[in-house]
Amino acid sequence: MEKDPAARHPVEVLLCYPGLHAVWLHRLAHPLSERGHVILARLVSHFARFLTGVEIHPGAEIGRRFFIDHGDGVVIGETAEIGDDVMMYHGVTLGGDSMKREKRHPTVEDGATIGTGATVLGPITIGREAKVGAASVVLDSVPAHCTAIGNPAELVGDCVGELGDTETELDADI
Repeated sequence: MEKDPAARHPVEVLLCYPGLHAVWLHRLAHPLSERGHVILARLVSHFARFLTGVEIHPGAEIGRRFFIDHGDGVVIGETAEIGDDVMMYHGVTLGGDSMKREKRHPTVEDGATIGTGATVLGPITIGREAKVGAASVVLDSVPAHCTAIGNPAELVGDCVGELGDTETELDADI
């Protein structure tokens, strides 16, 4: 209710929000995957995608109060990590850029927001409270409290510059 001004009643949210349903089903699939029941976990994930239009791989790690607004078309890859209080809009992809069995999907830190249709690829980090604009294509890490927009994404506002130029700033934050 806090993250959607269109929500009028808690029952409406419980019954009619596919992003919420997808996260609930992921909270069932993830422990199954962790315990080695990979086929059952994938079946739960597949059912969730059929029901909600949101595909979350059972291996993805998701924090508390993760909210997917509208839901449809969201894809979250196996090694993605999502922190607490993250807001994600429809059509977002957290995708991989490698066929190797390694960390190949993004990490989204606490409080970040990812806009409609954004594509975030590879083992990069979207920093704490960072924002990714709608339809942006992000291939490099975004520092905490910064905004990245465009294709390819560039930093705007107080963080103006090329994303590739921010690696030393990111290392300092870590």
